[in-house]
Amino acid sequence: MKQVVQNYKSGELAVLDVPVPGCKPGGVLVRSAFSLISTGTELMKVSEAGMSMLGKARSRPDQVAKVMQSVATNGVPATYRKVMGKLDSYTPLGYSLCGVVEQVGTGIDDVKVGDLVACAGNEHALHAELNWVPKNLYAPVPDGLAPRHAAFGTVGSIAMQGVRQGEPQLGEVALVIGLGLIGQLVVQLLAAAGVRVVGTDPDPVRCELAERLGAAACGDPASAAVGAAVAKLTDGHGVDQVYLAAGGGSNQPVELAARLCRDRGRVVDIGKCRLDLPWNAYYEKELDVRFSRSYGPGRYDPEYELEGRDYPIGYVRWTERRNLACFLDLVARGSVDVEPLVSHIADFDDAVETYQRLKDGELKAVAVLFRYPEQKEEAGEAQAPAVAVPAVKRPTGGAPTPARSAKTAVRLAFVGAGNYATSMLLPHLAQRDGVELSTVVTTTALSAANAQRKFGFAEATTDLDAVLGDTSIDAVFVVTRHSSHAELTRKALLAGKTVFVEKPLALTEDELAGVLAAVEESGNDRLQVGFNRRFAPLLQEARKRFGARTGPASLRYLVNAGRLGHGSWYLQQGTEGSRFAGEGGHFVDTASWLLEADPVSVYAVATSGNEDLQVVLRYPDGSTATISYVTTGAAGFPKETLDLIADGKVLRLDDFVRASVFVDGGVGRKRWVSSRLPKARDKGQSAELAAFIKAVRTGGPMPVPLESLVATTSATLAVQAGLVGGAPVTLARAR
Repeated sequence: MKQVVQNYKSGELAVLDVPVPGCKPGGVLVRSAFSLISTGTELMKVSEAGMSMLGKARSRPDQVAKVMQSVATNGVPATYRKVMGKLDSYTPLGYSLCGVVEQVGTGIDDVKVGDLVACAGNEHALHAELNWVPKNLYAPVPDGLAPRHAAFGTVGSIAMQGVRQGEPQLGEVALVIGLGLIGQLVVQLLAAAGVRVVGTDPDPVRCELAERLGAAACGDPASAAVGAAVAKLTDGHGVDQVYLAAGGGSNQPVELAARLCRDRGRVVDIGKCRLDLPWNAYYEKELDVRFSRSYGPGRYDPEYELEGRDYPIGYVRWTERRNLACFLDLVARGSVDVEPLVSHIADFDDAVETYQRLKDGELKAVAVLFRYPEQKEEAGEAQAPAVAVPAVKRPTGGAPTPARSAKTAVRLAFVGAGNYATSMLLPHLAQRDGVELSTVVTTTALSAANAQRKFGFAEATTDLDAVLGDTSIDAVFVVTRHSSHAELTRKALLAGKTVFVEKPLALTEDELAGVLAAVEESGNDRLQVGFNRRFAPLLQEARKRFGARTGPASLRYLVNAGRLGHGSWYLQQGTEGSRFAGEGGHFVDTASWLLEADPVSVYAVATSGNEDLQVVLRYPDGSTATISYVTTGAAGFPKETLDLIADGKVLRLDDFVRASVFVDGGVGRKRWVSSRLPKARDKGQSAELAAFIKAVRTGGPMPVPLESLVATTSATLAVQAGLVGGAPVTLARAR
């Protein structure tokens, strides 16, 4: 299928061939009929992409701060790869469309194939021939409403949420500053609510259009006409509400709002404009400044948008979806007229030319629609007490993976192409001789296309079953969200593939048992989990310098994990498990590797709110490892520090940039310190991948025994049981 994309680094716009998105549960696959260009938001994004790197940084200081924090945590090279990888990627455009339901995912019963729906979301209602849209981001189109009019649903919801924030009442007077697409819709919604409206915009054509659509008076903000109209309609008191629907860097809108608003009036910010509030003016009138967040309640809440969890109507009357349905109803009944706003309808194939004409100012428009071709394409389908460590039953059937010729490339498939895969795994594999990146599989079309372009995959698809059925593929990498790891690993093992799954292997004991059942059923035990730290060169050298030990050891591992940003999917504990369940296996595995055994018990305690964890692992020879996993530490402190103490020796690791070993000798002390700081924090990904590829090529043992992977996973999962039970958890069958 085709999709409109932009490269944020170069500013290039393109209509790209990408895989058809899969139809996941909880949503529908929609074939676009019309999609709407947001001439404000989208053109701002297009313009930003054309800026220099310095200009981009100045326009997004919030992102610059994140980059600097990443440098402190991960080092310059890793941060550079991550940032440039994001910049030099195609990003989607669009967020408002109307189309026909082509496929219905499980759990959906309110629409059927062939129904017309309006769709919202900058990840789901894109300028693309097909989109997968979750339940709370679409609404059925009322009978008789034209598809091109229903395509206004999202921007209409944005305008409606802004109006709701202003709490207009019958007979009030409102001022709308900025008469672009959102401003024109705000004018009509206010008029439909019985509010008299004054509009202002430097463009006389837009002023005339707003008056035709219900405004009492409109004019240039620099003229005296607007103030005169407000004085006449309000007996000199000033307007009850001001709606800021303008963009740009001028502070004129907020100054005008203060001047024309009545005492204790309301100012609602809908657009992205400068907000340098003149303190005296806003203080003296005690103006109520409010913000309108996009389409309404539910926006930016993944449980609402992605998981379909609605808010009870008794508590939240107007959600994103209810706003969308309400706006469609108003248009269908003629209370809002969007046809006069349509300045231009372009064929979808002419998308790049249309954006360029808008950017250059050649095409003057309030609203522009893309019209999609009607030809059909085949849509792809997608789809506290003692804790026993599951016994690893070795395969009863199946032959070991045969050795391969050194001249034959190892063919790999990737399931998932997110930040970690594209910054920490694929750069190493793309440069490795004897490796062929065969296929990348994602649920979103554009991420697969980006990975294919940047790393040279032969194919990009959303069809997992086709990849698992491809006998030419030697190994499958599972690099998706945590909740899908166990099931995808199970499927790949049953398909006879060698599997590399990023941590965690499983989020529950049942999931772990399912993976081991697949090993027994298929006769395929070729599995590696991405516990990379044991492969870190600095830690490998330090362990060698530390040498063998004779007595029990004490190990302390401080993980200064830090707080997650708002909206991180790691916070979705209902589906993705706890944060420690997701990444704690790294630290358990490192401790077990250093102590050369698997733990026999786990004891865990947490601070109030479970923000900081203390996990104590006990080993068969009496050794202990304490993992302090904290989120409340200072961001500038190293992320990982480790001390191993035994037999008069101490191994110290400082965040994978320096290591030391102290040894008491017969005539004094010996000390080894890593000779120089490495160029970057090497946490072992490259060496781990090299060991995995060697195992695939030669048919030799996997880099980490399956028993160890299972023991580490069970110990990680036992932490939650320990927190609930408040007592040590015994791990049966530990070796």
